[in-house]
Amino acid sequence: MSLERVQTLIKLKGTQIMATMNVSLPNTMKEWAENQAQSGRYGNVSDYMRDLIRRDQDHRYAIVEALIAGENSGESNRSVADIWQEVQKENL
Repeated sequence: MSLERVQTLIKLKGTQIMATMNVSLPNTMKEWAENQAQSGRYGNVSDYMRDLIRRDQDHRYAIVEALIAGENSGESNRSVADIWQEVQKENL
C-alpha cells in the first residue's frame, strides 16, 4: 500500500457516510430542536439529533459496562439489609 493511500485512509478515519432519516415529531419537540440549533451550540438540527443519539449510546454503554463490572466483582458478603442501610445514609 502506498504512503499516499495510507494518508488518505487516516484522513477518512472517523468519517462516515451519512444516511437520511425522516422523523415525525410533535410541534413542541420540533420547535425545541430548532431552538437548540439556533442557540449556536449546534450547526443545525441534524447536529443536535446526532449529539442526542451519541449521548444515549454513551449512557447505554456505561450501563452495560457497570453491569459487567458488577457481575465480574463476585458475590458480596454484605446482606441486603446492610446495603439498604448504606444507601439510605448516602441519600440523607
